Amino acid sequence: QVQLVESGGGLVQPGESLRLSCVASGNGLSPYIMAWYRQAPGKQMELVARIGTGAKTVYADSVKGRFTLSRDNAKNTVLMRMSNLKPEDTAVYYCHAREGFDLEYVPSAVAYWGQGIQVTVPS
Repeated sequence: QVQLVESGGGLVQPGESLRLSCVASGNGLSPYIMAWYRQAPGKQMELVARIGTGAKTVYADSVKGRFTLSRDNAKNTVLMRMSNLKPEDTAVYYCHAREGFDLEYVPSAVAYWGQGIQVTVPS
């Protein structure tokens, strides 16, 4: 099992930056594909970015070039640097972990979620 704790959210102005952190405790980070999802009010949950066990990354088109995801297995930490934030980035952001290899999930693997953290960019 793994427990995920997010930090770093808040209220920022358009064009500013934030860094979200997700710290994992329990089994350690290395077996897990890590991801950030977000859910804006009245909208469905969407994938923001994913980083595989080998550190390959995948980004939603809406954040490409603005968000950067990295992992430090030694510190059991995933960081997402968000720059040039826009009002449409306003959402609750969730850290997600699921066992896998590279960017392929183990089919039977359980998914773990953090509690979520609010990011607000006013228009």
